Amino acid sequence: MKPQLISTHSSSRRQVVVGLAGLSLAAVLADPAKVARAAASLQTVTNKTPSGRSVSAALAMPDQKPAAAVMLVHEWWGLNDQIKSVASEIAKQGYLGLAVDLYGGKSASTPEDAEKLMKAVVPAEASETMSSWVDWLFKNPNCNGKVASIGWCFGGGMALQAALDRPLDAAVVYYGNVARSADELKALKGPVLGQFANEDQWINPKMVDGFEAAMKQAGKKLEDYRYDTNHAFANPTGDHYDAEDARLAWDRTVAFLKATLG
Repeated sequence: MKPQLISTHSSSRRQVVVGLAGLSLAAVLADPAKVARAAASLQTVTNKTPSGRSVSAALAMPDQKPAAAVMLVHEWWGLNDQIKSVASEIAKQGYLGLAVDLYGGKSASTPEDAEKLMKAVVPAEASETMSSWVDWLFKNPNCNGKVASIGWCFGGGMALQAALDRPLDAAVVYYGNVARSADELKALKGPVLGQFANEDQWINPKMVDGFEAAMKQAGKKLEDYRYDTNHAFANPTGDHYDAEDARLAWDRTVAFLKATLG
């Protein structure tokens, strides 16, 4: 069964990026050495939240600036090299790629540790962190004033929350928590792209059905694709990785960003 579309209304760093040019995202993510090289090409940046907390992120810069920006939110594993390498790919597509850290520098390698880190996140602090980075991007002279969010798993729900907290031009949600009411979704400015899995037991079809209905009720535009696969199908390090669907979802993500950000 095919996925269905539902439409509801530095010099060293530059050398690394150039060396990776021409490789597909799938080719990079499938090779740990390439992932490490791509991650190493990013610059660590810091910011202060209104409450005084110091937060950090990894920044990938495109060749041509100013440009639109995409804020990336990590999975429950934390800000690891995989997510940083996706930010590098975002930059190759012509955008500022800012991979934010909601775990305070921590990351996990086991599901048990990942769950602990995810449950330790204070929602209000996470929202403040993301909003602070969105504001930072809007003020950045290398940004042309357009900003989108994208996230996977834990980060998928957070990417949607970021678009509710600030007027973002677009949001991309990969199998993230989308249990929101129509009243909440009215705060969205731009369209949402959803990438979901029919076999997902957490972000299940019932939740996605409710999200579709709420987006329609709120009068917001949604592009919704569902794949006959499982949660985290775009993560090549996981047991549920589906190379074909991951590649298709990424192509649709890039097309969506081009349509919304230019």
